Amino acid sequence: MTENNADYDRLLELRDELQEHNYRYHVLDAPIITDGEFDRMLAELRAIESQYPEWITSDSPSQRAGGGISDKFEKVTHPAPILSLANAFNGEDIRAWVERISKIDAGVLDAEFVIEPKLDGLTVVLHYENGLFVRGATRGNGEVGEDITINLRTIPSLPLRIPVNQSGPAAPARLVVRGEVFINLSDFEELNRRQMEAGEKVYQTPRNTAAGAVRNLDSTVTATRPLRLFVYTIIDSSAPLPTTQIEQLELLKNYGFPVNPETAHSHNINDVIQICENWEPKRDSLGYEIDGLVIKINDLDLSARLGTVGKDPRGAMAYKFPAQEVSTKLLDIGVNVGRTGVLTPFAILDTVEIGGVNVRQATLHNFDFIKDKDIRIGDRVLVIRAGDVIPYVVGPIVEARTGSEKVYSPPEVCPTCGQAVSHIEGEVAWYCTNSSCPAQVVRNIEHFVSRGALDIEGLGIKIVEQLVDAGYVSNISDLYKLTEEQLLALEGFAEKKAENIVSSIDASKEQSLDRLIFGLGIKGVGEVVGASLANHFGSLDRLMEATQDSLESIDGIGPNIAAEIVDWLSLEANQTVLAELKSEGMWPVLEKADDETRPDNLAGMTFVVTGTLPNFTRSEIKKYIQNLGGKVTGSVSKNTTYVLAGENPGSKVTKAEELGIRVLSPEDFAAMVDHE
Repeated sequence: MTENNADYDRLLELRDELQEHNYRYHVLDAPIITDGEFDRMLAELRAIESQYPEWITSDSPSQRAGGGISDKFEKVTHPAPILSLANAFNGEDIRAWVERISKIDAGVLDAEFVIEPKLDGLTVVLHYENGLFVRGATRGNGEVGEDITINLRTIPSLPLRIPVNQSGPAAPARLVVRGEVFINLSDFEELNRRQMEAGEKVYQTPRNTAAGAVRNLDSTVTATRPLRLFVYTIIDSSAPLPTTQIEQLELLKNYGFPVNPETAHSHNINDVIQICENWEPKRDSLGYEIDGLVIKINDLDLSARLGTVGKDPRGAMAYKFPAQEVSTKLLDIGVNVGRTGVLTPFAILDTVEIGGVNVRQATLHNFDFIKDKDIRIGDRVLVIRAGDVIPYVVGPIVEARTGSEKVYSPPEVCPTCGQAVSHIEGEVAWYCTNSSCPAQVVRNIEHFVSRGALDIEGLGIKIVEQLVDAGYVSNISDLYKLTEEQLLALEGFAEKKAENIVSSIDASKEQSLDRLIFGLGIKGVGEVVGASLANHFGSLDRLMEATQDSLESIDGIGPNIAAEIVDWLSLEANQTVLAELKSEGMWPVLEKADDETRPDNLAGMTFVVTGTLPNFTRSEIKKYIQNLGGKVTGSVSKNTTYVLAGENPGSKVTKAEELGIRVLSPEDFAAMVDHE
C-alpha cells in the first residue's frame, strides 16, 4: 500500500472528520461547517472508496445511504428481555406504585427518581462490538426481534462507531443499548408536503411512518425518511455498568449516542408527581410526539432487586398523558391547489378545542383517503392534533350517522381557476393542469422567496397573494420589476415596508446559483440536487443546454429527475421567465464548475473502467468521461458502450467479450477522444 499511503491517510482523516461533524449536526445540533462543506468532504470520501473499494468498512460515513432489498428480516435473540412498562394516569397511581414496590424493598422509600419523556416511536436494540455498530433489531416480542441493521445504518444520528470522538471513554468489547426511532413533527410535515407535491401518498402519523421506514425491505427508501434516534438504556456490556440511571445516560452521551436532554432528577415522590403534572402542557413544545413520561428509580441495583411482574419491570412506570384527539362534525370538504397543481382536500370542521387550540380545519391527506375511509360530509369524525403538526382526520364514527351524510366526489374542475382537473387512473394525485392558475402562481412564488431558496424577507404568502391579485406579479421574474409605488398602492403598506421589500428583492440577486435553481420549483429538484446542478454546470446558460444523458451522469440524478429538468427547461413559458430573470440581473454564475467547457465528445456513451490506467486514477477518469458527456457505471451490461481496460483488468473484460462489447486500451481511448 506504500504508493497509496496518502490516499489511505486522507480516507481515515475524512472518516474521522465526517463522523465528528455528523455528531455535531445531528446529536449536538451545533454544526461548525456548512452543509455544502460536509457534502464536498463526503463526495471526496466516496471518490477514494470508489477507487479502492477494498478500503470500505461498515463504519464509513458513506455507508448510510442504504442499498439493497431484503427478502425478509432475520430473527435476533436479545441478550436480555426488552420489557414493557405498566401505566399510571394520575398522582394516585404513582403513589400506589411506590407503595406496592416498597413492600418488596423498603429502600424504595428513600429512592431518587429520573423522569424521561416517553417517545411515541419504535423501540430498537443496537449491538456494538469493539466500538463498531454490527447489528440492530426491533423489540419484537421482547425476547426475539427482527434484524433491521441495514436500515438503521441510514439514520444520521446513529453512531456507526463509538466513541464518536477521541475525548469519549473507550468502547467496551461488547455493548448493547436500547433506544427509540422517531420523526420530528416539522420533518413529518415537510415529508408530507413533498409527498403531496409529488402526487404520492401522504402518511398519517409520525410514529407509523418511522416504524414503516425502519422495517422497509428497501433500505434506499429508509434513507429518504427523516428518522432520528434517542438512546436511553444499556442492556448488556462487557464493561462494568453504571450504578445509577443518571450515570448511565451520561455514559451513553459520552460514547456519542443521542440522549434526550429533557430529563429530570427528583429526590422524592411528591416532586415526581409535580413534575409529571407540569409536563403535560409542555408536550407540544418538544417538536416530537410523546405520549407520557417514564419514571425510573435512579438506583439501578435497587431497580434490579425489585425484579419484574409479567413483562413489566417493577422499578419503572409509564405516566400516560390523555390522547390529543376529539370528535367533531365535518361541515364540508375544501380543496387547496399546490405549486405543482396537485389538489389536496382538507376538512372544514365544527370548531373544537384540542390541547388548548381551537381547530377549524384538518388535513384529509388525499382523495383516495376520503374514499378508502368512506368519509362523508356531515359525518362525526375523529380528529387528532400532535404538537405543531396540522390536525388530521383519522376517520368517521360510523355509529353516529343519521342518514343525512353526503358521499363526497373529487372536483371535476380546479376550485381556483375553473379549468378541468386531470387524474391518471391508479395514481393518488389529482392535478390542475393550468400553469397560469393563480393558486399555482402564488405557491410557486412562495417557494421561490422561501428561506431555503432566495430567502427574500418580508414576502409572506399573504403579500404574495396581494401582488398576484393586483396583477403586479404573474411569475417569479415579475418580482424584480416591482416598484415601491406599486407596493404603496396595496392595503397595509407604508413607505418603510415597501422600501424594505424592494431592497430585499434586490439583495436576493447576490444569492448563489444553487439557491436559484432550487427556487425555480422544478419537480424533483430539492436543495441537494440544486447544489449538484450548480456545481456541475456553473451557470443556467449551461444547464439549459443539458441533455438527459448528461444530467443522468451526475451523482444523485436518475432518469426521472433528469426528464423533469429537461421538460421544464424546454417549455417556452419557462424559457421566457429565465430570460427575464437574466435581463433583471438575477443570474448568478460559479467561477469554476465541475463540468469545464469542453465538447460533449462522448455524449450518449456508457463506459465501464477496469484495471490501472497510466495517466488517471479511477475517480479522475470518471470525471474526465463525464466532462465529455459520457457516463461511467460499475458493471458491464448490454447497455455498456465500451469497457476501458488498463493493466491487470478483472473479469469485466471477459463479461464484455461475452456480450460483444468493444474493449478499449488506454491508447484506443485517447485516439477516440482526439478523433471525436
